[in-house]
Amino acid sequence: MTQPITLKSDKSLMFLRSTKRRKNGKEHTYWSVVESRRVGGSRVVQKHLLYLGEINDSQKAAWSEAVEVFDEKEGASKQVALFPANRPVPDLDCEMIRIRMSEMKLCRPRQWGACWLACYLWDQLRLDEFWCPRLPASREGTNWLNVLKTLVSYQLIDPGSEWRLHRQWFERSAMGDLLGEDARLAQDDTLYRCLDKLLPHKEAMFGYLQQRWKDLFCAEFEVLLYDLTSTYFEIDPPEEGQRKFGYSRDKRPDCVQVVIALVVTPDGLPLAYEVMDGNTSDKTTLHDFLAKIEKHYGKARRVWVMDRGIPTEETLAEMRAAETPTHYLCGTPRGRLSKLEESFLSKPWQEVRQSVQVKMTKDKEDLYILARSEGRMDKERSMRRRKLKKYIKRLKELQKQDLTRDQLLKKLGAAQHDAGRCHTVVDVSLPDEIIKRGRKKKKDATNKEGEKDQTDKIATSEQATLPATAEARATPTLIQNLVFRINRPKLRALRRGEGTYLLRSNMTEDDPGKLWQFYLQLVEIEQAFKELKNDLSVRPIYHQLEHRIEAHIFIAFMAYCLHVTLKQYTKALAPGLTPRAVIEKLAAIQMIDVHLNTTDGRTVIMSRYTEPEKDLQLLLQRLKLALPAQSKPRITAEEVKRVA
Repeated sequence: MTQPITLKSDKSLMFLRSTKRRKNGKEHTYWSVVESRRVGGSRVVQKHLLYLGEINDSQKAAWSEAVEVFDEKEGASKQVALFPANRPVPDLDCEMIRIRMSEMKLCRPRQWGACWLACYLWDQLRLDEFWCPRLPASREGTNWLNVLKTLVSYQLIDPGSEWRLHRQWFERSAMGDLLGEDARLAQDDTLYRCLDKLLPHKEAMFGYLQQRWKDLFCAEFEVLLYDLTSTYFEIDPPEEGQRKFGYSRDKRPDCVQVVIALVVTPDGLPLAYEVMDGNTSDKTTLHDFLAKIEKHYGKARRVWVMDRGIPTEETLAEMRAAETPTHYLCGTPRGRLSKLEESFLSKPWQEVRQSVQVKMTKDKEDLYILARSEGRMDKERSMRRRKLKKYIKRLKELQKQDLTRDQLLKKLGAAQHDAGRCHTVVDVSLPDEIIKRGRKKKKDATNKEGEKDQTDKIATSEQATLPATAEARATPTLIQNLVFRINRPKLRALRRGEGTYLLRSNMTEDDPGKLWQFYLQLVEIEQAFKELKNDLSVRPIYHQLEHRIEAHIFIAFMAYCLHVTLKQYTKALAPGLTPRAVIEKLAAIQMIDVHLNTTDGRTVIMSRYTEPEKDLQLLLQRLKLALPAQSKPRITAEEVKRVA
């Protein structure tokens, strides 16, 4: 038996379906909601959405347990028996309610699966134990712990501004159902006030996470990865506090920014971070961060793995001269390779892994490791060829154009910028006219004294180089005969450096293969920044108050802790799936309120999450996740107007 419930779209219709079965000589009726969808032509497919259970007059004890409901008027749970209005009601000990199945409604579809997963990951890290004593409920009854849990879950699932959470996301998600809260939890002022309470507990959070990583994943902290990134502000706040213009890794030099320094383990587990001024130089950050880590985690013989732009010679000297020597492994600019080339020539290559070879040499203080990767070589060579081919094509186009001096210089500079380092292997000869003008300008600027403004000097110099006739002054001189050729020695030198890494370390007792593996782990911190910026949208920042800027980054950091916990589970149980893919798959599980009108004017509300598809069931099985039981139905305390 099927009954239409509501029209979902032009090609989709939902039905209430009853299925009858006879068991032990008794008839049982089971009810479910299915969707009928037209997929093409006259073909129709049906999809099971919700299972509502059994509604009949047999097996009183089992049925009474199945329909235990929460009575909003009495404020307590009780057991009732539900029967269709068109069936006779038997004599039972519990309250009997007759429902009008033809008036059933499906209301408030909302996302449930990803919200449940976020709460599950929160419980795995036992963050309630950390935050409960630090975020007690207010006297007005605001549960700050649930507010924080909502903020972190929102940042993990569908990140955006707090205003969007308040106006849109909370109502479209099942966070209120999972936390037992209503819309007051997501009021905009409540969210902002929660941000104001977080920063004093940031340092304690770092220490708590260290123990959780040990308990969950047996994490070790002998090797630490350190790197920096930046995040910008989409709004136009004043350049004050930590918001500064600086080198933007996001290619947004037009926006003020802050710099974030992050320390993670080789498995990507975050330990600590620091927010710095937007114009902070990478070289100035390492010294203070070493002291910060020693303060929190004690002194130990750790290995710090860094990129080449972070440590300075002074900082490395301090690390070597410390009471407890600190080991380091960092990249080195390739320019140093020319100084060490002779010492490397006499050393043999050692194969540490497939297609990767290394050789070592020592100086007075450090060990230098030269690594050569065939895969990296092929990649860099392909990139260089592509850029060089484009650059030469552009030079040939400039040869055919009639350009003024200024036009030629601008177009040539743009072409060199696009070519990057590849333009150095091409020698470009500028026309004599440009060279003469440049010399003339320099001479005029030197000889003319007493000029009040540099602009006047340049203008005078330019005027002196123009032809004397009025017609020539009105028409710019056109430049031709641009000449270029490839510098073969420079090209060979560039080819020799492709696919090579020059590393520097004070761990002289270790073999080169192990050092190479340590350096490759820098990929983990680069992946952490990628996930923070893309999956968790730490950028852009919309806040203007200084402490809320840091609180926003702290929320993103905690969301990343949930993200990396899920990443560890998927790596062990479902390799090949990313955390974002798992979140998106679980987000397909929706929660719907099933409203059943009764004959006495009340409404039975059954909040049910939809049945997961077969592939999602397999994923849950692989990740060893068990969905919770469906929530208990509830009966509204107020009477409702029955549909005629």
